Amino acid sequence: MINISIDDSLRQVCPAIQLACIYSEVTVHAQNQALWQLIDQTCDELAAQMKTEEIRHLPAIAAARQAYKACGKDPARYRLSAEALLRRVLSGKGLYRINNVVDLLNLVSIRTGFSIGGYDADRISGAIRMGIGQAGEPYEGLGRGVLNIEGMPVFRDDIGAFGSSTSDSERSGVTEQTKRFLMVLVAYKKNEQLQEATEMAKSLLADFAEGKAIENSLIQL
Repeated sequence: MINISIDDSLRQVCPAIQLACIYSEVTVHAQNQALWQLIDQTCDELAAQMKTEEIRHLPAIAAARQAYKACGKDPARYRLSAEALLRRVLSGKGLYRINNVVDLLNLVSIRTGFSIGGYDADRISGAIRMGIGQAGEPYEGLGRGVLNIEGMPVFRDDIGAFGSSTSDSERSGVTEQTKRFLMVLVAYKKNEQLQEATEMAKSLLADFAEGKAIENSLIQL
């Protein structure tokens, strides 16, 4: 099981942070029709039940926004991935169609409000640490180009930063060649829904990504 350490700099400003880590062998497909039926149903339900102005008050998103501010980043300018996805859903645009693994990750995110990182485990080099981005630290966001991660919670390996709650990176992104998948659900404050979200993600991996050898662990201070 891949483990993640948390830097002291992040521990100080987010003393109640929790990380739910899931590892799975997967089969990546361009699309899964049964999964998209479930996604479309969920999007319709959320659009009927929620208003855009309510998104930032969801417990997981509110805690993450506070964490961004504590780290030195403006969450309104650098939106959390979960918040951005929910805004897209409530505007009637639905979710992006990427591949079955990323799509099921996004489904868990809009259902729970957790920002979730999804990584090709074979593209990660060495130990993983979570800390705060530094000025000038290089980072190419997935589909976003160069992203300023200064003051943003980020994941690093021996090569450098590869993940954040705003955007995953091009370097560690999931493609149809991905065989080993790492998912990290971030709760910036203790959240009882984290375990439920973890079980949901594991079930979806098994059902829609031929998930095998699924392992999970909880990291907290």
